[in-house]
Amino acid sequence: MSYFAAAVVRDEGGWNAAEVNLRGTTDLDEVAERLRDVEPDADLSLLFVEADDAYLVILRLDEGEDLRVFGSDSAYAEESRLGALLVGDLKTSVTGLDDVDEPPSATSSGDEESEQPAVDPEADPVGDADILADLGISAQRLLRLSAHEGMLPADVTAEVCEVLGCVDEVEELREV
Repeated sequence: MSYFAAAVVRDEGGWNAAEVNLRGTTDLDEVAERLRDVEPDADLSLLFVEADDAYLVILRLDEGEDLRVFGSDSAYAEESRLGALLVGDLKTSVTGLDDVDEPPSATSSGDEESEQPAVDPEADPVGDADILADLGISAQRLLRLSAHEGMLPADVTAEVCEVLGCVDEVEELREV
């Protein structure tokens, strides 16, 4: 299974991006260590792992500590060794949905059949959907992006990075 792994790190100088090689990693701690190595003094480090145009995993470290993980679909753990390593130990229910305040137009208004579901019934998102809430991407928005029909993991990464202000840095990595 092919993958693209892009680290986006923020320090006092702004955002920087680097591709991360995950070959040979044996556990999640080693993946986190490779993310830390991109910029050891970063305030915030994010790793976007996109696999086979089907799965997205986002890892987050704040000041190099407190690893948090979100996976767009638990099926990734069954599809590959890397998927098992990244999301295999996560609980099947996402967290952070109770604290989300969506505008009235995004919540149910009695006409639920015309509303797009927040989570694709085929997908089983896992981990911390609230992972980017303090950066402007609510749990509901991340779930909608991940579940939106026709939206590839690269599209979700681009959308998130657009909000963060680092989309150009990530897109430059894709061109190499």
